[in-house]
Amino acid sequence: MEPVQTTDRAVDRAAAGIGPLEWAIELGQALVANLGRVILGSPQALTAAGVAALAGGHLLIEDVPGVGKTVLAHALAVSLGADLSRIQGHADLLPSDVTGVSVFTPERQSWEFQRGPVFAHVVLVDELNRTPPRSQSALLETMEEHQVTVDGQSWPLPKPHMVIATQNPMAQRGTFPLVESQLDRFALSTTIGYPDAAHETRLVLHQGGRFALDHIEPACTVSDWLDAQAVCESLPVATPVAEYAVRLCRSTRAAPGVALGASPRAAISLIRAAQAHALLAGRDYVGPTDVKGVAVACLAHRLMMEDPTPGIGPANAVVEKVLEATPAPRP
Repeated sequence: MEPVQTTDRAVDRAAAGIGPLEWAIELGQALVANLGRVILGSPQALTAAGVAALAGGHLLIEDVPGVGKTVLAHALAVSLGADLSRIQGHADLLPSDVTGVSVFTPERQSWEFQRGPVFAHVVLVDELNRTPPRSQSALLETMEEHQVTVDGQSWPLPKPHMVIATQNPMAQRGTFPLVESQLDRFALSTTIGYPDAAHETRLVLHQGGRFALDHIEPACTVSDWLDAQAVCESLPVATPVAEYAVRLCRSTRAAPGVALGASPRAAISLIRAAQAHALLAGRDYVGPTDVKGVAVACLAHRLMMEDPTPGIGPANAVVEKVLEATPAPRP
């Protein structure tokens, strides 16, 4: 792991007697609390969003329309003090609509690259699975290599860079299934679900949801966000905990009903997410509880089931069974 870089802000915090770990814990918890003012009654979605942001991963939100998927992405961008770029998925979306395109300028007699909406700190791809495969694939390089290659030239994306994609349930009409390589690039997947009656009443009274977006303030700056990611990555992970995460991933590959299990990239994401989970819990180390806490969100969407039934319910069940069958190391 790379050491945490010292910045002017870090020096100021040290002078005030605030250590980087304490500061990062406060930032992460403030971030999740901020999201809780907008998304009501869905703690698993709030935690997944906070974990993805701190772990430097991408987030997939799959749920029915109208439960706040897009609102959660907007709230996260505001809370991070980051610029948000939105791409609406539809059947006519072209790859260049995502990455950008080279345009010839007669005045200069040269080609100039016009950056697409993917050049932002937070990129919301709304209804990604309504986008045809050739346009979905435009995100593959950006999500893994944090760059865009057009006409043989590569352009780096801003840091940090986070893709938040929403997806309608696959049973709905007009959807294109995401390919395995793209699903594997999402660090976590989550759902929001329907709120209970009390929270839904608050929503219709404008006490949450989109109406609350105008009333939340950033919990940090983009630079702070980058610093918090570095602190998160520096959280120590004992070898037995890492071995436990690897055993979980390897067990999914041999699980009944699974055609394609979790990849080594999934194991890396699992540990990074566990570090963020520990940070949000206020701990200075990663334990088996942190791995268990993010296992379903990290692994289920990556599993390809032999039964083509739409949805990730069966995959969730597989991960739960793997968790039950795999002994965890003692903390």
